[in-house]
Amino acid sequence: MPKQKSNSAAKKRFTVLPSGKIKRGQQGHRHKLNASIKNRKRKNNLTKGAYVFEGEAKSVKQLVQKQK
Repeated sequence: MPKQKSNSAAKKRFTVLPSGKIKRGQQGHRHKLNASIKNRKRKNNLTKGAYVFEGEAKSVKQLVQKQK
């Protein structure tokens, strides 16, 4: 039987915390960062992480962790 592999893209994007929550990055902090579009407060808030919604957490955990 072949080995079960975790999803490489998901491993790069998500982190499973000891509490079981899944941490993710915020979208929208790659381009159009000049002051006429996004102010400093908005850009600073985008650098902080966020948590995956509880409804999607189960499917993301399956992608990140290796199945046995």
